[in-house]
Amino acid sequence: MTFPELPLSHLAQRLSADLALLELPARPWLKESAPDFDVIIVGAGLCGLTAAAALTLAGVTRILCLDKAPAGQEGPWITSARMNDLRTRKEAAGPALGIPSLTFRAWYEAQYGASAYQAMSRIPRALWMAYLTWYRAVLNLPVRNQAQVTRVEPGQRGWVEVDIATAQGKQQLRARRVVLATGIDGLGGPALPAVARQIPAHYIAHSADIIHPDQVAGKRVAVVGSGASAMDNAAFALENGAERVDIFYRRPTLPRIDKFTGIGHQGLTLGYVHLPDETKWQLMLAGEQAQIPPPRHSVQRVTQHANVAFHRASPLISLWEQDKAVTLQTPHGHFHADFIIFATGFQVDFQARPEFASFAHAVCQWRDRYHPAADQQHDGLASAPYLGEHFELLPKPGADAEQAAISTLYCFAFPAVLSHGKLTSGIPSIAEGAQRLTRGIVSSLLHEDRAELLARFQAYDTPELLGDEWQEADNFSALPLTP
Repeated sequence: MTFPELPLSHLAQRLSADLALLELPARPWLKESAPDFDVIIVGAGLCGLTAAAALTLAGVTRILCLDKAPAGQEGPWITSARMNDLRTRKEAAGPALGIPSLTFRAWYEAQYGASAYQAMSRIPRALWMAYLTWYRAVLNLPVRNQAQVTRVEPGQRGWVEVDIATAQGKQQLRARRVVLATGIDGLGGPALPAVARQIPAHYIAHSADIIHPDQVAGKRVAVVGSGASAMDNAAFALENGAERVDIFYRRPTLPRIDKFTGIGHQGLTLGYVHLPDETKWQLMLAGEQAQIPPPRHSVQRVTQHANVAFHRASPLISLWEQDKAVTLQTPHGHFHADFIIFATGFQVDFQARPEFASFAHAVCQWRDRYHPAADQQHDGLASAPYLGEHFELLPKPGADAEQAAISTLYCFAFPAVLSHGKLTSGIPSIAEGAQRLTRGIVSSLLHEDRAELLARFQAYDTPELLGDEWQEADNFSALPLTP
């Protein structure tokens, strides 16, 4: 593997040596087949790049990542994310795939030194984006930027058609497998409560939207939600000159305990996928009900400002436009705002994504396979895709052979959490997720090519022995047996 000329050339050489010691990447082993690619990955953020790296190291070389964003702006890190620092602890190995010289720490220390790393409490998000850009470059991962995927359709011959729109025009690509690494909103979009539709759209934004400072400067801003994203957006508004910020949330108080931290260990990372459906559902339902608290430093970032108020037990009952502003009705009275940011999460809705329309009807969701008790119903969880052991989409029960082609698609994005645990929900366990995904894709491709594998086995005729290594006896007379 060759590396580009970068200021981090010494670390690149160290990485090259590490890979050589591990005999990585594996030599290519797939035959040249009719489709353009063996694997197309939709998305080149954290999940997409880690998946591409894991596949490359496993010897799957005909891959391509597609991302609608310009190079260096993939994912939310420097676009819609508004935290100052990552919430993940800095020691997490992240996408390094078991290779020490590929970690953020190695990258950071190569530039700033070990003492600077020790002094850093958390990773600045812009620096994380710079690390991912280096990760992509040093591994020479194939990414096509500013390529908008407009259609994904599994085909009859085991191929998946992927239509893209670029500045150069429209193009159709074909692949044997497609990985949907499309982020937290990857199989749907932002979730907005019905009350948001009561006012004109220019008064509102979702926390995943690009929000410019002039949209909040000098304004009365309402933030709806109580999670980390709500705090990040409230802080963003305050730091960019909002007149005041009011934070509204339904709960009687902010959540304080992250239940998943209490059970976070390697056993859960590796073994969650094999837990019974009932256990998975109960864990994730309890997590939804308890909610993950915003980080302490995120709340303190907000409360250092005097012009902010927290409104507990205050769901929005109604909204209406009044005097070129918005009036919010809650159980505790009326409030006024010029702009509202909904930090209300995301939803799985294949029908909301035109590029998935061709197969949306065939995807098995949890509501198709698991039926909880009446007091454990949860529509958000029920909408999640019910995935196979290696993140593959599954057809609905009783589907025909045509719908079975859905399993040439893989969901390597946040909606996989209910099926696979918290592998695709952030940085800490992303490498295990990518390796599990890779094992599944490799196994399925090998199974598909089994006839060619047998033919190659039969045709192989390179001798190990040349015939000059030994001399066979030409006298077969046996010695007499001794009594």
